[in-house]
Parts: sequence; C-alpha cells; structure tokens
Amino acid sequence: MISEKDILEYLERFEDISSEERKDERKTFTIFKKNDKIMLVIHNDTKPLRIETRCDLKLSKNLQEKYESVMESKALGRNGIEIICSGQLESDEILDLVRHAYEKVSE
Repeated sequence: MISEKDILEYLERFEDISSEERKDERKTFTIFKKNDKIMLVIHNDTKPLRIETRCDLKLSKNLQEKYESVMESKALGRNGIEIICSGQLESDEILDLVRHAYEKVSE
C-alpha cells in the first residue's frame, strides 16, 4: 500500500510545486499547487491514507464507477477525485494519477 512518504518522494521529480500545510479542528492536510492551481491534497496522518488529486472529468467518472475507494473530491469538486489508499488502486496507479494532476495544472 502506498504511503505519504512514497508520494512526497515522487513529487520531488516535478518542478515549480509549492506546498502549504493547513489545519482545521480535527485534521491536518497539505496542499500542493502549481500555477496557483491545486493539484494534490494529502490528508496527513489518516489511516488508510486519503488524498485528493485533480483529474480529467471522464477519468474521474470512470474511476468512481470502478472503485469504492474513489469519490468526488471535496476540495476540487468535479475537477478532482478523493482516493482512500486502501489497496484497491495499486501504488503505481496512484502515482500515475499524481502525475496526471501535475500535467492538468501545467496546461
């Protein structure tokens, strides 16, 4: 199963990404942006890990229909998906979605 550390290490290969940590009453999350657009949100210290990524609408709908652990993103709405990293999607598939999110905000 993928970890927060795996995703952070993967993000090191991309350029011009900024990040900021935010907190609300119950949780901490890290927002990653490129070109002032959110590409990824990591919900820190969640078990299993929860992330939100920017995603093409057709791909988003396809993934939501196929996997119970994929739903519409709370932070990005229709422009993204939230993934519960429980093992339904393989680690390389999740990293591919992070790359896809980077490409979407780079357009």
